[in-house]
Amino acid sequence: MHQIDWLILVGSLLFIVIYGTWKTRNQSSIKDFLKGDDASWFGVGLSVMATQASAITFLSTPGQAFHDGMGFVQFYFGLPIAMVIICLVFIPIYRKLNVYTAYEYLESRFDLKTRTLTALLFLVQRGLSAGITIFAPAIILSAVLGWDLVWMNILIGSLVIIYTVSGGTKAVNVTQKQQMAVMMGGMAVAFVILLYELPAGINFSNAMEIAGAGGKLEVLNFSFDMNNRYTFWSGIIGGTFLALSYFGTDQSQVQRYLSGKSMRESQMGMIMNGFLKVPMQFFILMVGVMVFVFYQFNPSPLNFNPVATESVMNSEYAAEYQSIEHKLGQNFESKKNLISEFALGHNSNKSELKNRIISADQTDRELRNQAQEVIKQADSSVETNDKDYVFIHFVLHHLPRGIIGLILAMALSAAMSSTASELNALGTTTTIDLYKRNVAGKSEKHYLNMSKWFTLLWGILAILFACFANLFDNLIQLVNIIGSIFYGNVLGIFLLAFFVKFVSSKSVFTAAINTQIIVVAGWWFDWMPYLWLNLFGCALVMIMAMGMEWARGQNEKPDQV
Repeated sequence: MHQIDWLILVGSLLFIVIYGTWKTRNQSSIKDFLKGDDASWFGVGLSVMATQASAITFLSTPGQAFHDGMGFVQFYFGLPIAMVIICLVFIPIYRKLNVYTAYEYLESRFDLKTRTLTALLFLVQRGLSAGITIFAPAIILSAVLGWDLVWMNILIGSLVIIYTVSGGTKAVNVTQKQQMAVMMGGMAVAFVILLYELPAGINFSNAMEIAGAGGKLEVLNFSFDMNNRYTFWSGIIGGTFLALSYFGTDQSQVQRYLSGKSMRESQMGMIMNGFLKVPMQFFILMVGVMVFVFYQFNPSPLNFNPVATESVMNSEYAAEYQSIEHKLGQNFESKKNLISEFALGHNSNKSELKNRIISADQTDRELRNQAQEVIKQADSSVETNDKDYVFIHFVLHHLPRGIIGLILAMALSAAMSSTASELNALGTTTTIDLYKRNVAGKSEKHYLNMSKWFTLLWGILAILFACFANLFDNLIQLVNIIGSIFYGNVLGIFLLAFFVKFVSSKSVFTAAINTQIIVVAGWWFDWMPYLWLNLFGCALVMIMAMGMEWARGQNEKPDQV
């Protein structure tokens, strides 16, 4: 990277850390530290969006579109529905009870052990996710920049810890405005440059035609194929339940909208998120589609992961790999000519050209799959799935000086934004739901200090987990898989608390433990696509709890004479 890139990267990150620490330097009460309580609806909306939009979103999502097209946007179709339900049901209840965490409500409705169990499920799930939000950009940036992975994890985690421990919820809220500006600004600049880099005579309309010929613009899939992860139905049903669970019961999000000045400000912030989230994800995926179009006219590596390429080229399989590279180059040249002819309309028989392009794309995929097998033979420990490396490869090799620093700042800002929210929520839940509930009678200053220590502890644990984590297919999928394993069960507990008044704490507690075991088994043995685990877990815990309560009632009935 050039000096200007380093200046922009380091300057952006230091500004965020210093600004967040300075702006919230006078935190004196646990209420200020954990709730904030002064955010406008716009601030709430930005904070909610920034918490969800991690570095994984900005690094992995374009690669998802590059390989599989726009269909991933269906994952978010249920989010606007969930936002309306949360505004009508969840926010009024939390506001009325004036809680610090979502799990406080469960003790008043059920008992302490149910509150503790749900808080622990959150801590396990979000603790793992916090490590992944650090690890995701760290492993990608370390691979492409040649930096040490462990030190990258420590750097990202430490920067977040500084201002999160210092300023709590308010520090997270004030820094996320700057982070969202950097994130979306970076993606917008990348998109404009991709348009500018199109060959002479090729405009955006032509680019979309090329993407369509490559099967990248197939947004909607109405099939009921359970082997397909992303369909309209999995998004609208499974996605709704995932969004309800995440935004309604995950403290990292609940804490964001509890910081609103009023209930109305919180609700308006969530509606803003409902309106803007799907278009934002659509735009990020569109950047990935444009990267796909870019590489139809510019040579691309056989595998975008530089570690995988280096590994195979230093092995006995180098000649075989180079042979596949040569074939890929030949296929690229022939496909490039076909695409130019197709886009510029030099041939009236576009249907025939499209079929030939599809055939060339198939050859491209087969060659890349062959390369992955060769890489595995050379080193089975190297990650061959290169979706997460596509966008960052384009950034480092094809963007001008200064813009590279901005995009890297975007990735690290996104990592810091999500991780800060997660650490803030983990510290809050540990303090309020576990420590304060069991260690009562201490001063407010004591609980304030303990919340800072717990935030620091979770930050260290997240860094440690990031240092020992491994890639899992696609990082954005991994975060959602972890959430889907736990979220459905937790959502079911809350829905029972809100709407099913005859169910007792004993039935809910037993059903929740059994459900979590079954859902983990369902994921392990791949019973269904992971999005459906949210609906499955939610329905299972509710049916099981109501069934147990009914059975208990039957057993307790006096014998009829």
